Amino acid sequence: MLKKFLYAFWILVLFVFVLLGLHNKSYQTFIQSVENRTFDIRQSIQANSGVRKHNNDIVIVAIDDASYEYILENYGEWPLPRDKYAKIVDYIEQQKPQSVAFDLMFVKSMKSSAKSDEALINIFKKYNNIYTAMNLDDQPQDLRVAPKLPEYLQMMPFPDSMNPLEYSNCRIILQGILDAHANIGMINVSRSEDGVLRQMPVYLKYQGKYYPQLGYIVGTNYQKTKAENIYPLRADEDANVILNWYGSAGTFENIPMYKLLKAAEGKESLNYNFKGKVVYFGATAASLFDIKTVPVDKVFPGVEVQATYVNNIIDGSLIHKIPSFVNIILGLCLALLTVSFVIIIKSLPVALGLSVTTYFIYMILTYYLMLFKNLWVEIVSPLSVAFLVFIMAVIIKYLIKSRDFDEQYKLATTDGLTELYNHRYFQEQMQMFCINAKRYETSFSLIIIDIDHFKNFNDNFGHQSGDAVLRQVAFTLKKNVRASDIVCRYGGEEMAIILPNTANEEAVNIALKLCKIISEKKFQLSNNRESNVTISLGVSTYGEIDGTEAQELISVADKRLYNAKNNGRNRVN
Repeated sequence: MLKKFLYAFWILVLFVFVLLGLHNKSYQTFIQSVENRTFDIRQSIQANSGVRKHNNDIVIVAIDDASYEYILENYGEWPLPRDKYAKIVDYIEQQKPQSVAFDLMFVKSMKSSAKSDEALINIFKKYNNIYTAMNLDDQPQDLRVAPKLPEYLQMMPFPDSMNPLEYSNCRIILQGILDAHANIGMINVSRSEDGVLRQMPVYLKYQGKYYPQLGYIVGTNYQKTKAENIYPLRADEDANVILNWYGSAGTFENIPMYKLLKAAEGKESLNYNFKGKVVYFGATAASLFDIKTVPVDKVFPGVEVQATYVNNIIDGSLIHKIPSFVNIILGLCLALLTVSFVIIIKSLPVALGLSVTTYFIYMILTYYLMLFKNLWVEIVSPLSVAFLVFIMAVIIKYLIKSRDFDEQYKLATTDGLTELYNHRYFQEQMQMFCINAKRYETSFSLIIIDIDHFKNFNDNFGHQSGDAVLRQVAFTLKKNVRASDIVCRYGGEEMAIILPNTANEEAVNIALKLCKIISEKKFQLSNNRESNVTISLGVSTYGEIDGTEAQELISVADKRLYNAKNNGRNRVN
């Protein structure tokens, strides 16, 4: 019972140290970077599985490589004249789309004429379902004076505890478009430290005010217009939401803009119905530099990021990251499971196999929770806690086993009464010393000791006093020999001392010293009585004279012991 308590106590202590380690900033950064990779893997698997479908009401008018080349050949340069956008929008609006959104910024340009700009502005005034983009930045004031934006572009922020991205400047678009209506959103994005775009802002901060992200207003307005389920957005403390990806680049239906441009100018027909669609304009050509790295693809057009954001809002599939304390609880549960495997199961490979299986099942569950419940349950932090605790549990288990082995070994080699090594250990050591002496041509000596008249002592004072004297004699012998000397109980009142690397003369001197110490010592008996005892000692030494085998040495020492006893006791022979 005590062993199990100590085991549980040390596991708990080590687990606390692991949890404290989790609060280390460097460790958290490393864990988060690995966790982000597990998120990317899960997203890629579900995107490739085809289980999650994108909304067919979202279509992208792509300024792809073919469209870019067409514009250069027919209009001389990029960007496309703005009156051409006006024609395209007017063409689409005839089919009553749900909304038309530009992931493009119509800023002042020396290449654009006032007449062309006016045509586009009039289109924005004509239709109230057109959205366009603007961008916040941190350009210095001496390069560009930070403009003040109209109040109607602002939005009420989410809870005050949130801390959205804040910018000091803004690249403003045409004033006529700003005056037309409030369907203007920012196209700033939120990248992780590794440069991968996994999340998008709901709103951003500029001059102390809050402005919505373009995808956010397109998606929420779609919900309101369609009168469908409005799913709550659960943004993090930085006012970001995590995107749920539908596939690699090209997932959404793409219509090359050059085809739409030809249709709008009456050059050829386009067999496509835009009714009820969310039509997103944006660049997909790599040469136009609006390419992002996302979990499912390294080359992903920005307009498709916007479309994914809108789609997530529409179908309520934005990823929700579970709170940190839940991950800690999950880590604790996994740790308790794996520790129980280590404690209960004797076989380490079996315990390891069950633990790894548990971890694998946990990873599968996190995948399906993300796929069907849009929940980001962390993998790395809980599993790292569980695995570290597993390793610690194994170490502690085998330390305790080692301690138990030492205890068992001690019980097997120690005499219970005197706490000296027992007769079996003595015989083993004698054999080993003889082998080593023969191999390395060294010498050792043996002393066999007997307490004089011990039977009479027991008869006169009782066996309890006899046991007390045995213990005290044993303690005295151990105390007065070298640490390398091996003191054993040979049997009854007889004891033996093996003296490594000791010649006969030195062994005899040690024996004489012990004989004198014992004879002069007062031994405590029961009932607070005292008594003197004496010992007789026989000495033998490894070599040609006394013998080179264990039994020979024991026999010689034993004979000399009895000679000492026969010659008056309390002496060495």
